[in-house]
Amino acid sequence: MTESKNQRVWFITGSSTGFGRDLAERALRRGDKVVATARKPEQIAELADEFPQTALVLPLDVTSAASIENAVVGAITKFGRVDVLVNNAGYGLAGAIEEATEAEYMPVFETNVFGLIRLTRAVLPYLRAQKSGHVVNLSSIGGLIGSPGWGFYNASKFAVEGFSEALAAELKPLGIAVTIIEPGPFRTDFLGRSGVEAEARIPDYDPTAGKTREYFHDQAGKQPGDPAKAVQAILDVVGAEKPPLHLLLGKIALTRFRTRLDGWKQELDQWESLTIGADFPEGE
Repeated sequence: MTESKNQRVWFITGSSTGFGRDLAERALRRGDKVVATARKPEQIAELADEFPQTALVLPLDVTSAASIENAVVGAITKFGRVDVLVNNAGYGLAGAIEEATEAEYMPVFETNVFGLIRLTRAVLPYLRAQKSGHVVNLSSIGGLIGSPGWGFYNASKFAVEGFSEALAAELKPLGIAVTIIEPGPFRTDFLGRSGVEAEARIPDYDPTAGKTREYFHDQAGKQPGDPAKAVQAILDVVGAEKPPLHLLLGKIALTRFRTRLDGWKQELDQWESLTIGADFPEGE
């Protein structure tokens, strides 16, 4: 395959299933180069077989600093650059705040937050040297709105939002873009094998977090979002001249966030006098 000047090098985490797998395949089929990573690289070995010149399959555990370093060095050694970093690896934990144990919720942060931070920091020197690139961080509508039963997942994705917004401000003058992807419910493995449920269950939380547990079991495979269309949206954003900082995906995500903004505005207006009253009088 003849290399095009528009050919990008993608580095994608969590490439074994869901958005990560679909994105890796779509990017390869359109002629880009892809570093596809997974904790179990044997699950995506066929990508390297089908695209021997443009696909590099590497093991990556984002909770391991040594694994991150090895993967980034492998990517640069093979392709010489990274144009698009996609921090896709992550999972959810269903259960009330009081129900989930530290042993259950800390790995969520190690993967969704600290793994994302470590990998981003490992790639940033190369993006800075290029004075170009794009960091795509997978968040969620759950990174914008907290819901009962998703507290620890919400907390991890809210962290991704704040980290990404600060990162975007730091990288913009260097010619490097950042986009936060915020999907609603999509028909991936998020509610299937990629999700975890807190083992303990407290009956008092059945009307709140318990409903989330029911959703966790009942809605797997029934989500309205089409993963193929979400992946195409990510490709479109990366190819855009002025990519957005935030990209909501799916009608449910858009409706929920607009409702949240309306409610937030009403609350701001209702409590405006108390808010402003917290300042010193003008001139003091």
